[in-house]
Amino acid sequence: MKKTDLILNLSEKSTLPKAEVKTCVDTILSILADGIATGEGVEVRGFGSFSRKHKNARQGINPKTGKKTSVDAKFMPFFKPGKLLKEVVNN
Repeated sequence: MKKTDLILNLSEKSTLPKAEVKTCVDTILSILADGIATGEGVEVRGFGSFSRKHKNARQGINPKTGKKTSVDAKFMPFFKPGKLLKEVVNN
């Protein structure tokens, strides 16, 4: 499902117009991104938690040339699904 599909589904299931739903979705995604970026994380009970994990610097290989290259340390977004989401997906 794409963001536009999500907005369309939400507007169909509620009485809100598409423009207001788009504003709400954009705001929620912005708050999620800010929470992850600051390292605070975001937890939605039953759905899952969003956080960031640190990846150490390492040696990588360019698949085209086979040449070794260094990959800098960085933070990556991480999602851990909640119990309810796991149950819904597996049933």
